[in-house]
Amino acid sequence: MADNCSRKLIVEVCNARNLMPKDGQGTASAYVIVDFDGQRRRTKTKFRDLNPQWDEKLEFLVNDPESMAAEILELNIYNDKKTVRRSNFLGKVKISGSGFVKLGSETLVYYPLEKRSVFSQIKGEMGLKVYYVDEDVPASDKAAEEKSEAPAAADAAPSAEKEEEKKEEKKDEEKKEEEKPAAATEEKPSEDAKPAETPAAATPPPPPQAVENLPLAQTDNQKQQKEKTLARKRQDSGVNDLDIRPLSKDRSRSSYDLVDRMPFLYVRVLKAKRTDAEAGSSIHAKLVIGTHVIHTKRVTNKDWDQVFAFDKEGLNSAALEVSVWVEKKDAETNTSTDTSLGTVSFDLQEVPNRVPPDSPLAPQWYTLEGPPEDTTGTDIMLAVWIGTQEDEAFQEAWQSDSGGLIPETRAKVYLSPKLWYLRLTVIQTQDLQLASATEPKARGPELYVRAQLGAQLFKTSRSSISSISSSSSANPTWNEDLIFIAAEPFEPFLVITVEDVSSGQSVGHAKVHVPSIDRRTDDQTELRSRWFNLVGDESRPYTGRIHVRVCLEGGYHVLDEAAHVTSDVRAAAKQLSKPPIGLLEVGIRGATNLLPVKTKDGTRGTTDAYVVAKYGPKWFRTRTILDRFNPRWNEQYTWDVYDPCTVLTIGVFDNGRYKHDEAGKHGRDARIGKLRIRLSNLDTNRAYLNSYSLVVLQPGGAKKMGEIELAVRFSCSSWVSLLQAYTSPMLPRMHYVRPLGPGRQDILRHTAMRIVTARLARSEPPMGQEVVQYMLDSDIHVWSMRRSKANWFRVVGCLTRAAALARWLDGIRTWVYPSTTILVHVLLVAIVLCPHLILPTIFMYAFFIVTLRFRSRQRTPSSMDPRLSYVDAVGLDELDEEFDGFPTTRSADQIRTRYERLRALAGRAQSLLGDLAAQGERVDALLNWRDPRATGIFVVFCLFASLVFYMVPFKAFVLVSGFYYLRHPRFRDDMPSVPVNFFRRLPSLSDQIL
Repeated sequence: MADNCSRKLIVEVCNARNLMPKDGQGTASAYVIVDFDGQRRRTKTKFRDLNPQWDEKLEFLVNDPESMAAEILELNIYNDKKTVRRSNFLGKVKISGSGFVKLGSETLVYYPLEKRSVFSQIKGEMGLKVYYVDEDVPASDKAAEEKSEAPAAADAAPSAEKEEEKKEEKKDEEKKEEEKPAAATEEKPSEDAKPAETPAAATPPPPPQAVENLPLAQTDNQKQQKEKTLARKRQDSGVNDLDIRPLSKDRSRSSYDLVDRMPFLYVRVLKAKRTDAEAGSSIHAKLVIGTHVIHTKRVTNKDWDQVFAFDKEGLNSAALEVSVWVEKKDAETNTSTDTSLGTVSFDLQEVPNRVPPDSPLAPQWYTLEGPPEDTTGTDIMLAVWIGTQEDEAFQEAWQSDSGGLIPETRAKVYLSPKLWYLRLTVIQTQDLQLASATEPKARGPELYVRAQLGAQLFKTSRSSISSISSSSSANPTWNEDLIFIAAEPFEPFLVITVEDVSSGQSVGHAKVHVPSIDRRTDDQTELRSRWFNLVGDESRPYTGRIHVRVCLEGGYHVLDEAAHVTSDVRAAAKQLSKPPIGLLEVGIRGATNLLPVKTKDGTRGTTDAYVVAKYGPKWFRTRTILDRFNPRWNEQYTWDVYDPCTVLTIGVFDNGRYKHDEAGKHGRDARIGKLRIRLSNLDTNRAYLNSYSLVVLQPGGAKKMGEIELAVRFSCSSWVSLLQAYTSPMLPRMHYVRPLGPGRQDILRHTAMRIVTARLARSEPPMGQEVVQYMLDSDIHVWSMRRSKANWFRVVGCLTRAAALARWLDGIRTWVYPSTTILVHVLLVAIVLCPHLILPTIFMYAFFIVTLRFRSRQRTPSSMDPRLSYVDAVGLDELDEEFDGFPTTRSADQIRTRYERLRALAGRAQSLLGDLAAQGERVDALLNWRDPRATGIFVVFCLFASLVFYMVPFKAFVLVSGFYYLRHPRFRDDMPSVPVNFFRRLPSLSDQIL
């Protein structure tokens, strides 16, 4: 924010709905108190109204715009004490500063009222519009404004209090205690403001202006109080200050405490000075360290200002030589040669060390030692020091381990575009002028509406017109919703076209300006419908009009990755975002034993590895370490965490884009491996340092490409916020109030993936399409025999414990373990005699069993599991089928073989589905008299069973049934029981299938 701009926060308190009655007469007289950054405003009181409508606009001054995202806007609703003896609490709303939007993007949002304590009886919601405005402040008024800020604040509070006291003394003597929760905070600022009135009395103050909603409390040292409050919260939370240090607002200096410091030799070359410089001659500097020879850019004004970073572990010399060379041209031969002007040497053992936050090392002038015949002196200004990757100059420096200044090998941060759902409701059309209206037809034309946003194209169903002359039938009605994915910055227009199926021609089209479309955050906001004129060709400027309703849905979260590995669940509208509950820190330390991916110079294998980490909309890409099988990155990145049940995705790739072929096209980045870490598996405020295997699936099978070493820490300063996240729904409210169908959701997710891929490919340097698709699992919907087997064995694994329990019960039933069976008889008698102990016993056993398993829990975060993925038990043809594109490119014989295999597998699945359906149909047949004799037997059985249960106590029935089930095998029959035989004889609908 510029110094000549001031920011104001505008809070429009619109209304409240379904408040809790608090006055003892079934109603409430509500007013709102709004607090922000030490400032307080109050609305008017709406008497005896459980759905009050205020429509008041409150203004707040933002003292520090940069830290506005960390502020909290709090609104409290009270019942006016004029109607009761004291002010009753009706609810509160807290909004994080990160959810504030700029003027023009605001929308009405209904926030549910929160409780002040566990025993508060609160209900209802409040409708608000919160946004900020940046205003320009003249430079001449800025100094005067700073000088008069403190006296003006001191004068405003007492004057406002005096006016309120005069008004309230006439109405009520107890008005001073009106705001019980804020009474203490209102008195202190007024007492502190009294000494400020004395110096201001010498000069008469300007006449007061009529300002509505004056603050009830203001302080001159708000920033100091804010820092004291944060420090007090840290002490009260019991968390060490070092542990929550990454949660501070200022993250410009990363602690780099999860990675190792890598020593680098930094050389900053600024400029050279020569007494007899030739006009127009270009000079450059050359740096030599052993086999490393680096040249600066050639300049004529002797100013380079370049920084070079050499990996100290890769240096093979103990001396640094810096020389200056000048280009001299020979007019006779028209050639140019470089002549050295001198050299200066540095012993690397004498180079000073610098560790941030130390200030940068000041450059110095050094005199070059030239040849003996050169009598003119040349000086060069440079600075040499030893630092780490934490140095500010590292990101923009020439880097020895990443190829120098190549843009494609440097570390970058990418942001996914902000995605919205755009809902288009096509209602109807009127006054259509069809081109084929004069042609005689046996049936009326069929019309449909086609809408296009960028590359997205959707159509409505067809509507038939029976008679052109009839006005009712000539205006077809659809009332269908078409949902698109809109990415910021939006496409300029949404094109709506009405087309005639019978003639194959377009009736007309209309364009909707996407940036001006209304936005909504819930399903309760009524959207306006609009009429648009349809335009045909040049000869038909008006062909009718179309009635539509269009809006940008901000209450949904647009999924751009698979739901089970999602990393962000926030709604698209910024107003609905909640403050972060923690911080995720990832230290990418290095990789070991990487396999060669490509050949270098056609002689030996090499790998140019880099890492991509993705969480939420933020993507991090490390620098590329060239030609190393054990690269060390030691880079640390952070993300805000809004939900603990999310997944971090990390992929390792080989960089093939920094080199171009003869045609100028870049290569493709090869996959080395990928892993995922679920945040809910991590303990809070604990650093995990582990190595993970990198396994990549290839047509020849799974291949281990090496290992990557990571340090992960999930920091959270509030356990209450963390536990509260487990009780809230996973996705925003709109996903449950107006859910999207599974088929539509799947189409929208893949559309969002394509949009994110296209936007990241347009960055500079671009992130490869193959990288984004691999990180987002864009091919997860494609058929794969391996995935089908893996999912099948996952189901079998889940049923294994149930099968083990069934085998254990069968062993007890058949007296395999006589002592255990006798104990079960005793337990059965105890349950029958004391049924009220059943549930307490079950939960107590569960408590002890789960508690004892705490010691055998998994200590390290889980990652990709090749065994669970079933990569080692599939054939090569099945893997080749998985990597085959769509449509297929294989031969007809291979397709025939795969099709026959798929038919065999589908036949077994078909039989299984038929058996499951038959069991449900037998139950339905028993109740619907499809077999009259069987249903008659069941009816008679139900009659006798009801009489028996009226006479026999239920405890006796349970006891006898348990003893009968546990009877000794000598009293059993090998044939199926009577109920099983009866159920199997019931008819199903299998005999009616063609």
